[in-house]
Amino acid sequence: MVHSRYEQIPTPYANPATVGGFRLDKYLVTVGRFRQYVKYLTGSKGAPPPNGSGLHAQLNDGLGLADSGNPGSYETGWDGSWNTNIPTGPGAVATWNTNLASCDDLVGNLTTWTPTLGAHESLPINCVSWYQAYAFCIWDGGVLPSQAEWEYAAAAGFQQLPYPWGSSVVGYDVNYAIAGCNYPPGYAGVCPAAANIAPVGSAKLGAGQWGQLDMFGELFEWNLDWEPESIDVSGIDPCVDCAYLLKNSSDLRVVTGVAFDNWPIADSAIQGSAEQVGAGGGGETIGFRCARTP
Repeated sequence: MVHSRYEQIPTPYANPATVGGFRLDKYLVTVGRFRQYVKYLTGSKGAPPPNGSGLHAQLNDGLGLADSGNPGSYETGWDGSWNTNIPTGPGAVATWNTNLASCDDLVGNLTTWTPTLGAHESLPINCVSWYQAYAFCIWDGGVLPSQAEWEYAAAAGFQQLPYPWGSSVVGYDVNYAIAGCNYPPGYAGVCPAAANIAPVGSAKLGAGQWGQLDMFGELFEWNLDWEPESIDVSGIDPCVDCAYLLKNSSDLRVVTGVAFDNWPIADSAIQGSAEQVGAGGGGETIGFRCARTP
């Protein structure tokens, strides 16, 4: 959905930010969409993203997002040293099948990926690393959203709503969010499992201000930002078209949102939901969506 105006989150909030115009995909990236990327990568012309690609080129006169961890600097885009995370060529098919099942338990029921076309095509892809999510978005004509962009869309901008759909507490209602192991309705099996993840967009009453679905529930989502080394960040404040892009010593990137096996909906809110995960990993509870120019 188009989201093309500037909004200043009022200063009483902990992390005041201004975000420029952007679009954010309505849905999480599905198994079916990611399968097309894997098909491209494992074909004869498959290649990782070009160096320097993936910038928010509509911002700061083409320089992209400002780096709040290093004032005066801007995002640098894809780094060629990350190419090893993106296997290419016909011989990489088995590698991708292994990588996308890396979060499975001994039973093998956590990943949504299937080696061949199957019943999971409309489920959100999980088990993807930060590098793979970023590379997909570049290939798909977009970028990974910054934490400020993602939270802006999830909380209805300056309204700072506790949930994408508003302020109402809806308990375990599967029509609003896939959370608290509430899917499928009446499920009494072992959670978490891929069976507890719904097709994207199933919780239609949970749509946010600009129409995005599953921003609360389904999966955590990768953001562009590195996790700051310290909560007390001496960077740009307030953040204006920026992200925290200073690499930390632990290789931790930010994920936001709530996953399908997390708390009852009544016990959580979208603000303060950010967590930190190693960029090279990707668990059963992590997926992503892409952002785009207005």
